[in-house]
Amino acid sequence: MRAIPPALQAKLDSGVTTLARCWIVTRRDGVRLGFTDHDCDLAVDGVTCRADTGASSSEATQAFGLAVGGTEIFGALNDDALNEDDLAAGLYDAAAVTLFLVDWSEPVLNVLFAAGSLGEVRRRGRAFTAELRGPAHRLGDASGRLYTPACSADLGDARCKVNLDDPAVRGEGVVASAASASLLVAGGLDAFEEGWFTAGRLAFTSGANASLAVEVKAHRVLAGIVELSLWQAMPHAIAAEDAFVVTAGCDKRFATCRDRFANAENFRGFPHMPGNDFIIRYPVPGESGHGGGSLSGGSDG
Repeated sequence: MRAIPPALQAKLDSGVTTLARCWIVTRRDGVRLGFTDHDCDLAVDGVTCRADTGASSSEATQAFGLAVGGTEIFGALNDDALNEDDLAAGLYDAAAVTLFLVDWSEPVLNVLFAAGSLGEVRRRGRAFTAELRGPAHRLGDASGRLYTPACSADLGDARCKVNLDDPAVRGEGVVASAASASLLVAGGLDAFEEGWFTAGRLAFTSGANASLAVEVKAHRVLAGIVELSLWQAMPHAIAAEDAFVVTAGCDKRFATCRDRFANAENFRGFPHMPGNDFIIRYPVPGESGHGGGSLSGGSDG
C-alpha cells in the first residue's frame, strides 16, 4: 500500500491537482538521470528531472500472469541527458526505473507510483521509445539449467572455455565500404570461410563508432567480396578505413561445438536427448531395437 503524504492527499481529495510524472533511471554504470512530462525541471529524490526531452508515457496496462506490461516511455534524444552512444553501448539495458507522481507546485509532495526496469529501447531519428517492465516479469525468466539439445553457455565464457583471443576464431579487419549503417564490405577477413562470423560479435576500434559493439547477422562471401550484415544499425555512419575486431559465431549446436571449435568436452547442452520424432514412432516389423523401433531422435552428433 502506498504512503501518500497528507498534504498531497488533501490536494487529490479536493479535485484540483497540479500533478506531473517523473521518471528516474539508474543505468548499469550507476548514473541516475531524471525525466518529467512537466514543462519545467523538477527535483525529486535528489535528482533533477529534466523537461527538455519531452518525456511522456503511454497508458499503463496490467494483467494477471507474468506477461510484460504495456507501459512505454517516449521522448527525444538529448546529448546532455540521453544520447545514441549510451544506448548503443548498452548502458540502459535493464536499467532500473522508478516512476513518481509529483505535485509540480511543491515537488517535495510526491509518491512512488511504480518501479521496474527498462526492456526494449527503440530509436527512430532523434526520438526514443522505451518499454517499462514491472518486477513480476523476472518471475518468468528461466532459472537454473534447462534440459535442451542446445548449449546454454555463451561462446568464450567461463563454462564454454573457448579462447576468443585465438587468431583462429578472431579476425581484425577494416571497412572497405559501407552500404548502410548496418551493412559493410570488410577487408582483412579473406582467410575465414563464409558464415564463420555469423552470430559473432563485431567491435569497432576506430572511427565514429569506436568502442561500440554489435552482433553480426550474416557473414557472406560473394565473388571474393566479404560482407558483414549487422543486427543493429550503428548510431554513427560507418566509414571506409574504420577498424574493427570480430569474433566467431556459434549456433549452440553440438556439431558446431565439436567440428568448428573442437570443444565437445565443454558443451553445455544435451545433444543426444530424443527429438519430437521419437514420440510418434511406432514398431516396424524387421527393424532392430527394442519393440522393433529405433531409439534415435533428432539430434546433432
